[in-house]
Amino acid sequence: MVIKNVSLETVCGITSKLPNNPYPEFAFAGKSNVGKSSLINGLMNRKSLARISAQPGKTQTINFYNINSALYFVDLPGYGYATANVEIKAKWGKMIERYLHSSRQLRAVFLLVDIRHEPSRNDKMMYEWIVSQGFSPIIIATKLDKLKKSQVAHHIKKIKEGLGTAGNTVVIPYSAQTKQGREEIYELLDSYMEATDEKGKA
Repeated sequence: MVIKNVSLETVCGITSKLPNNPYPEFAFAGKSNVGKSSLINGLMNRKSLARISAQPGKTQTINFYNINSALYFVDLPGYGYATANVEIKAKWGKMIERYLHSSRQLRAVFLLVDIRHEPSRNDKMMYEWIVSQGFSPIIIATKLDKLKKSQVAHHIKKIKEGLGTAGNTVVIPYSAQTKQGREEIYELLDSYMEATDEKGKA
C-alpha cells in the first residue's frame, strides 16, 4: 500500500449521524494513551494529522480519514480513561457500539493493546464486544520499542491468553518509533481491499 492522499473528512460526535461512506472502512480501537493516534499517523505517513492529545481520553469523536479516495481509517474514541465520569463513558460506549453495529462499509477492526502489560478488563470487554458484532479483531501490540527482543514472544502470548483470542487471531507488534509492524498492517489492508475488489467483480 502506498499512501498518496489523506484527509480528515468527517468528525462525528455523540449525537451525529454516521456518514454513508462510499469506500471500505477500517476501524481502530484502544484504550486511552495506548498509542492509537501515533499508529494512525504512522500508517498515513503524517506526523500529526491524527491529533495526539496530552490529555488521555480527550477524544470524544469518531474521526474518518479518507485514504487515497479508496478507503477510510476510522479512529474510535479511546476507552478506559480513569477520570472520565460514568455518563461520558456510557456515551462513548454507545457511540462505538452504534458504529460497529451499523456501518455497512466496515471491513476490519484493529484493537490496540500495550505490549508491555496484560490486557485490562476494558481491553477484554472491547475484544468480546467486537467479536459479538461479527468481526475477528486484529490485535496491534503497541509500544514494541519499550521491550527487549527476547521479551516479545512471551508478552504476545500473555496478550492472547488475557484476551482469550481465537487460535487464528492475528497479533502484530508495532513500534511508533521505528515503524516496525507497519508493512504487515499494510499487507493486511491490501488483502482486505483485494477481497473487496473481487467481491465487487463477482
